[in-house]
Amino acid sequence: MKLGLTLGYSGPKVLIPMDLIHEAERLGFDSVWTAEAWGSDAVSPLAWIGARTERIRLGTGIMQLPGRSPACTAMTAMTLDQLSGGRMILGLGTSGPQVVEGWHGRPWDRPLTWMREYLLIVRQALARETPLQFDGVHYQIPFRGAGSQGLGKPLRSILHARKDIPIFTGSMAPKGQALSGELADGCLLVCMDPERPEAVTAHLAEGFAKRPAHLRPAAEFDLAPSVAVVLGSDLDACRNPLKHMLALYVGGMGARSRNFYNDYVSRVGFEDAARRIQDLYLDGKKGEAAAAVPDAMVDAFNLVGPAERIRDRFAAWKESGVGTMLVGTMQVQALRLLAELNA
Repeated sequence: MKLGLTLGYSGPKVLIPMDLIHEAERLGFDSVWTAEAWGSDAVSPLAWIGARTERIRLGTGIMQLPGRSPACTAMTAMTLDQLSGGRMILGLGTSGPQVVEGWHGRPWDRPLTWMREYLLIVRQALARETPLQFDGVHYQIPFRGAGSQGLGKPLRSILHARKDIPIFTGSMAPKGQALSGELADGCLLVCMDPERPEAVTAHLAEGFAKRPAHLRPAAEFDLAPSVAVVLGSDLDACRNPLKHMLALYVGGMGARSRNFYNDYVSRVGFEDAARRIQDLYLDGKKGEAAAAVPDAMVDAFNLVGPAERIRDRFAAWKESGVGTMLVGTMQVQALRLLAELNA
């Protein structure tokens, strides 16, 4: 199992913990990942990090589809990959309807078709085997629709890219995971229970059965869940911030009828708790929603508490089939502990 460091997206100010990143690189971490929501973007911090590191791979977890055309995303990935000496990992995601419609101002329409078309276009642009052409539901290249001047022509990237830049998708829903298994090189998860890998791997297998021969073989597919790590002697204090995070995702990241995180935690045995957390959160009772997160839910998805407790729990992750653990922590001691456990 490889280790990655996931930084998430920034709050009111962009703060990049370069000391932590340098320590992760020194310890042999494979990758560092940035994110975006509706504030800081994923690409600018990653370029900053790439210029100040030498070996660690650079991943976006995730770049949002509505924020860029597929061609722009391909250009960005090619550029960062060459500037960093071939270290780019392109993580993509649709985000959800609240962000897509509320921030980017475009419809949440056929997200699986959207992701499929996006992946196919990006791969075609990277390959440079033919000038870029695509005729789909969401994208028509060259564009010939209403308002077109009729002057567009198929183009081939000026920049010669590494054709096999790894592409991951952020996919918490079963159909999205199946699509990831079919067309991507890895699947990014916000959370995962290592003792219930089949809740994800069964859907990936559906995609592997349809996987084109020209892509990396399914045996090289990288399952990459985010795992928060809080090292400390007070177990309740370690769990508390993660309860608030889980309440946000399980309760508030989506509408009552469409919340992929809530659906996932329900599938792995927390259905009653997920329903109660969502009810409280959507009623505006965020503190009560966090209090309703069971200790067992925190422990299932994260590594918390004293070093010996984390050591015992880490064994389940190493046996889970996960390819890369994306570690979320601001503690240097936690990075060092995981590097030791993973040696």
